[in-house]
Amino acid sequence: MKIKYFTLIAGLAGWMFSCDVTDIAPKYALTDASYWHNVSDLEIYANDLYTTLSEPSAELDNVSDNFVTTNYSSFLFDEYIGPSLASSDDSYWKWETIRACNFFLNRYQAVVGSESEINQYVGEIRFFRAHDYFTKIKRYGDVPWYEKDLQTTDTEELYKARDSRGYVLGKIIEDLEYAITWLPEYGKQSMGRLTKDAARTLLARIYLNEGTHRKYHNYSDEYTAEDLLRKAASTAKEIMDTGNYEIVKGSDAGASQDPLPEYPLYYCNQFVQEDLTSNKECILPRIYEQGLVYHRLGRSASESGNGLSKDFVESFLCLDGTPISVSNLYDEATSDETWEKEYRNRDPRLYQIIDNKSRPYKVVNGERQFNPYTNVDASGSVTGYPAVKFKSADPAQEEANQSTYDWFIFRYAEVLLIYAEAKAELGECTQAVLDESINLLRDRVDMVHLTVNPVEDPNPVNYGYTISSLLYEIRRERRIELIAEGFRFDDIIRWKAGKLFENPKTMMGLRVTDEVRSIYPENTFGGTDGRPTIVYNGKEYLYPYVSKSLTDAGRQWSSDDKRYLYPIPTNELTLNPKLEQNDGWK
Repeated sequence: MKIKYFTLIAGLAGWMFSCDVTDIAPKYALTDASYWHNVSDLEIYANDLYTTLSEPSAELDNVSDNFVTTNYSSFLFDEYIGPSLASSDDSYWKWETIRACNFFLNRYQAVVGSESEINQYVGEIRFFRAHDYFTKIKRYGDVPWYEKDLQTTDTEELYKARDSRGYVLGKIIEDLEYAITWLPEYGKQSMGRLTKDAARTLLARIYLNEGTHRKYHNYSDEYTAEDLLRKAASTAKEIMDTGNYEIVKGSDAGASQDPLPEYPLYYCNQFVQEDLTSNKECILPRIYEQGLVYHRLGRSASESGNGLSKDFVESFLCLDGTPISVSNLYDEATSDETWEKEYRNRDPRLYQIIDNKSRPYKVVNGERQFNPYTNVDASGSVTGYPAVKFKSADPAQEEANQSTYDWFIFRYAEVLLIYAEAKAELGECTQAVLDESINLLRDRVDMVHLTVNPVEDPNPVNYGYTISSLLYEIRRERRIELIAEGFRFDDIIRWKAGKLFENPKTMMGLRVTDEVRSIYPENTFGGTDGRPTIVYNGKEYLYPYVSKSLTDAGRQWSSDDKRYLYPIPTNELTLNPKLEQNDGWK
């Protein structure tokens, strides 16, 4: 039986955002005087903040070059104007989590207990504060740093200017270093709670993000790109050297995910595991259980209507480890005439991520069911490449809001990718580095190993600048391994690679040929009622954005594009004149 962490009781949740208006303690209510006594009080308070971490979703990569959504992204087409004066609907410029953390940090000293018991929960709270602030600096750059739970009388703090990104980063690092000091080691934590390795994973992620951001956006502040990248590599290596984790070939407790022998599902089965608490690839799980806590990913994973892009599909290597533009296993004229031809002789993660005839879609009465063709409509997949990485073949998991398989909050694969990328950015990526990072991911799916001198892709994606063929392949590996886990847009921003969105194939779906038409019902494609298509370089493809041209100016990104940061909500600028809007959004 898995142990659950639950949200904080409703009374405390409301209380921590209020302030006292009387010196008489309510008989049945929580107050500062009645609450901060025992270590268990700290644990209960911290429970609620676990809800701020990643949760099951099929839409984490929607704004990226990986996915084509049913409705186009106004942000990617440069039509985003930000929240209006009358709106405060930008959920990222919210301060409830920061205030909740600071509320705790200014009161926990009243609790009686051992230093290690108390500081474990202080470490948790500081982790959550760091996590929230990292989200904010990625989105806005400079943001105000707060260390107290502000009251309406704190006018100087409430109306302060933004602190620099570097200053806030320093505070984030301090919080996480404290957390690493006091959180329990892996295996000694209560199930589902934070550990030192979880804090190290977040810190390594932050070091990589901020190091590459400074390198490609060409600036230094309190930190240099090289220093941060060295810390990213060393922090990731600390996790690797614990020996606590490994890359797992996903298994299943029953028959619901039993694949055909020639098409093993070692990769995708990892993401529909009922219990990740003992999974060696899981650094921190979000836990669900029948009769207690559910999610809806089992259904939404196949019903969002969003589809993977042609550009993403073409990024997969062939089984010989070379790009489709050079491999003898891929013919540009014929290998994508149907989806079944397209995934053969390719990196096995391709057929495990996208629905196809070789992957069981459902298991009914013990019998595996297969789709005769992939969905191409607005409720299934507008590109014909439905992303089913998080879809279980167990029909019970597809019931409305009844999914119970666990969710990775932190996964060891990310740590290995951080290590490889940081070492490559530093010019220190040896074959030994690849063998203890990237090649472990490839071993899971029986792909050939990456070497320090990979075959150069003659048809590379356009980052807007040139990188080494080794770094190019490491970025490719990251894109594929972490698909739909919410990393891609942040990667594009930190790499200053908005040029990727200019590729028309980031908006296209599968190729529509006579053979494809023969597979689907009549009039599926084109015409008045069929799915919209477009001809590009002499070939016809699904293309849902009929109101937009392939070269729409909104998809063009300049080197100083304003969209590398989001705008501060305009109502906040009105409330606080000391806040300055990000460049280009005024």
